[in-house]
Amino acid sequence: MADNTTTSGEDPFELHVTPPDVPELPDHVRADAPGTVARPLAAPPSASAAAFTADVPGERVDAPTADDLWADPAPAAIEGPSARTRRRSMLRPGEGPMVVFDDVTMTYPGNVTALENVSLTIDSGEFVFLVGSSGSGKSTFIRLLIRELQVSSGHLMVGTRDLAKLNSSKVPYLRREIGCVFQDFKLLPRRTVAENVAYTLEVTGESHRDIRRKVPEILSLVGLAEKSGRFPNELSGGEQQRVSIARAFVNHPALLIADEPTGNLDPETSIGIMQLLYRINRTGTTVIMATHDRDLVDKMQMRVIELSGGKLVRDQRRGAYQQGGM
Repeated sequence: MADNTTTSGEDPFELHVTPPDVPELPDHVRADAPGTVARPLAAPPSASAAAFTADVPGERVDAPTADDLWADPAPAAIEGPSARTRRRSMLRPGEGPMVVFDDVTMTYPGNVTALENVSLTIDSGEFVFLVGSSGSGKSTFIRLLIRELQVSSGHLMVGTRDLAKLNSSKVPYLRREIGCVFQDFKLLPRRTVAENVAYTLEVTGESHRDIRRKVPEILSLVGLAEKSGRFPNELSGGEQQRVSIARAFVNHPALLIADEPTGNLDPETSIGIMQLLYRINRTGTTVIMATHDRDLVDKMQMRVIELSGGKLVRDQRRGAYQQGGM
């Protein structure tokens, strides 16, 4: 069996060694895909032994498919929201779409148009990459979703909510249903890892008993159970981003928005962050990720929405970072 240890002095989470019961990304996104550093592939209990033969010279290795990897999630796999949580959600899209932009235009003061006549639908449970050069409208797109801005014209629905009609007093409750992960982590520097995650639960009124239960659970899932007492400045960049993801997901939001989550990370660390986001998406959470990371987008082959000059120029299933590029 492959050795799951790292050399002395290296952070295991920077190398993203996967515990034996953690599902992998699809084979084309693995860290040992072309252009990345090889690492051991751990088989979930559901996968057949034949699909995970050891790397023996001269012996053929059958690559696992996404279906092999996700057919029967391991016991330690991330769980989705409870039925009670879904009932209490402000969003409750049911079988309908999670996000609908209907001819949305957003104009800033000075007649600066940031988005123009954008129409698209993102279904509940989708994983979508939002790409485009700086100034293309990605930040405005995200700020509209969390109601930091209001559309100038058109309609924007998130879950079952028309955000233009949402009373301002309800906006904080809407944001509790949307997890956000940022490039610069936005952790509270004077709070420990556990306290940063607990803070999200505190502001939503969770009981101390539930906080004591949920925080260790989510930190274990993101691989930081042994660092719960550390402060942000004692963590690597990859570890800080894992705390950010734990904080965003601890309430099991229906929608998770990741704004350049790998922008400050090295390629190996980025693979581990993508693995977490992929696993979260598999629970049913809709994930929208704005990124400039060409390699990750090309490897994931998920839906790609591209903005340019505030206009929707591409909406492609199983897309690459650039039209026709791989």
